[in-house]
Amino acid sequence: MLRSSLNLGRIFTQLLLKTTKRTYSDKMKTFTNIDLIDQVDSYPYRQPQVNTPNAETFGSVYTLIFKDEQGDVPLGYVLPRVVDELLKVPESIKGEVQVDSEKRTLRAFQGPTLESRSKLAADLSEYWRANDTFPILRGWRDELWPVYGRNGELLFDIERAASGLFGVMRYGVHLTAFVRDPSASHGIKIWVPRRSPTKSTFPGMLDNTVAGGLMTGEDPFECVIREADEEASLPEEIVRHQTKFIGGVTYIYITEAEAGEEGLIYPEVQWIYDLELPADVVPQPKDGEVAEFSLCTVEQVREGLAQGVWKPNCALVALDFFIRRGILTKENEPEYDQIAQRIHRRMPFPGPHNQDPSLGAMDA
Repeated sequence: MLRSSLNLGRIFTQLLLKTTKRTYSDKMKTFTNIDLIDQVDSYPYRQPQVNTPNAETFGSVYTLIFKDEQGDVPLGYVLPRVVDELLKVPESIKGEVQVDSEKRTLRAFQGPTLESRSKLAADLSEYWRANDTFPILRGWRDELWPVYGRNGELLFDIERAASGLFGVMRYGVHLTAFVRDPSASHGIKIWVPRRSPTKSTFPGMLDNTVAGGLMTGEDPFECVIREADEEASLPEEIVRHQTKFIGGVTYIYITEAEAGEEGLIYPEVQWIYDLELPADVVPQPKDGEVAEFSLCTVEQVREGLAQGVWKPNCALVALDFFIRRGILTKENEPEYDQIAQRIHRRMPFPGPHNQDPSLGAMDA
């Protein structure tokens, strides 16, 4: 696994790190479905036949590695600018750090215990936050996210906002709620929220019905139940007994400025759920994350996707929903095969996703 990840770093020396910019306010541009995938699954592949939207030489990324009893394990992709800032931090804060510029590897967070490694990550993140080193840390969340080792064991946790600086695996849950309506096309309507205009990331954009990040130790389904209450005021009894687990979607996203900082690398797994709601159960905003909910036809969702007004990874989840419902097919989408493959990308780093046979259709 390490050799593969290191090869990726060398292969992409001349490719990273700037994605094709999306102008969210540009209502005149029409986004195709493959455009939407390109916006999210934007880190380049080893296969030359898979085109991803990268420009501008930025040098090679580093691979964050951790040494265990079996050797080195790759954990994430780190930008040169992050490595440069890391080297400026006092060792009393960051601990021992080893950088190999030739192999493009970074060894950090090498404490002997979970607690010691987590403290190194916390101290470093707090130091950078206090010094306003990276814009992404202005969106501090006070949420700890997990970083996993070779066999899916927890190595350490790190502040959510700081995790992207080290390009480690990120996990979340996305739920699509819908209602049956025989008069609507495809027999359904979909509950679509608009994100609050005060959100630090992607304010005012359309989203999946319920979504959230997985904190350390949190069960994905329990996260769905929590987020369904906090974001949509959905009754726990309905969510717990009627929600269906579908599987996962995977991609590697190079962030845009709307995500908090441009150019960071986010390998992500989103666990996907569907919920058929009774017609009389109406999602309502609760915690301020959502401005409003709208019950949309398939055509209205498609129109919003084409206008580019959906949060990028939520657009990908919406396309996955359309594929599973037979709305998006080989007959009506010329890029169907590539879309279906790229929403199940093989991840280059370890974690719980390695246990899911539905993931990993295409090598990273």
